[in-house]
Amino acid sequence: MLPDFLLPECVVQTDGQGLAIDLGPKRGKLLVLTLGVITVLEQEGLEVSVWGSPDGENWGSKALATYAPKSYCGVYSILLNLVSRLDIQLVRVHWKMKRWSKREVTPMFGFYVYAEESGARGCAAAVA
Repeated sequence: MLPDFLLPECVVQTDGQGLAIDLGPKRGKLLVLTLGVITVLEQEGLEVSVWGSPDGENWGSKALATYAPKSYCGVYSILLNLVSRLDIQLVRVHWKMKRWSKREVTPMFGFYVYAEESGARGCAAAVA
């Protein structure tokens, strides 16, 4: 089952990828993906994408969803439409970092990626 966090809050200094997360009952749904950037050093860029797989081995050649590059702290949301992608069983987050200054400082970002079914906030508010 899809937990709320595709990638829990973390601080990274190298490119990488998160764990494979089973979509469970969220398979084939419209999801809202929220990227929260909480730490960033000056003159750095973060590229975050979400990849999908039917079996945990084949992750394809193109991300399912990609955020525009980020250089500032903030909260950013995009949609991931899996309605026509019923073959996708697993998802995982990939990230790449860039530095454009000449300083010899290791890049560093603190961020998380959260996923929820589209309309979940509105339904929760209506029940309350």
